[in-house]
Amino acid sequence: MKTHRILDLQTVHELYPYPDPVHGFDHIERVYKLCQVIGKAEGADADVLLTAALLHDCDGSDPTSQNRCEHHLLSAQRAGSILHEMDWIDEDIQKVQHCIRAHRFRKSEVPQTIEAMCLFDADKLDVIGAIGIARTIGYAVQAGEPIYCKPSSQFIETGVLSEGEHHSVYHEYLFKLRKVQDTLYTETGRKLAHGRNAFLETFFNQLINEVDGRR
Repeated sequence: MKTHRILDLQTVHELYPYPDPVHGFDHIERVYKLCQVIGKAEGADADVLLTAALLHDCDGSDPTSQNRCEHHLLSAQRAGSILHEMDWIDEDIQKVQHCIRAHRFRKSEVPQTIEAMCLFDADKLDVIGAIGIARTIGYAVQAGEPIYCKPSSQFIETGVLSEGEHHSVYHEYLFKLRKVQDTLYTETGRKLAHGRNAFLETFFNQLINEVDGRR
């Protein structure tokens, strides 16, 4: 029988105090809700999965951080400290930490458990569809990048920017967003992705038509 204390959305709100359209508290709320749906359908351990969802961006993901690319590692480390103080056993802490380390799209650790797969899918679902577009535009604004500029042939072929080329929101769609659906691990996640992916395609087709003056 588990005797550790459990986190909830209200408890972790203070870990995400910054206004951030990319990794702010509203992102945590959405991922948490998706994990509830996906985890239940896939038979995941709810304590491990939902705790990982609440803590997966808890360190290094704020807009001022110089370590955003390492936030999955920093967040896993901080999660370990938090859960240790809440009397979690080492085995369960390690399960949560694995979920957090493995949640990034550009990942160095592949999800090995159903809980890690569910968190990965929930986090990725939040980068596609209407919310995903809004988050990607928000990130571009933070980075000083445009919503659209025509990709170079080099970028289209290799994913590498030409000299002086901007990484626009449309570039991110070509490089990452349109491929997310194919990276998901769970059947439930893939079902949820279908409509979001269709919306992505519709949006960016319309964007190009408007940029070209056709609509």
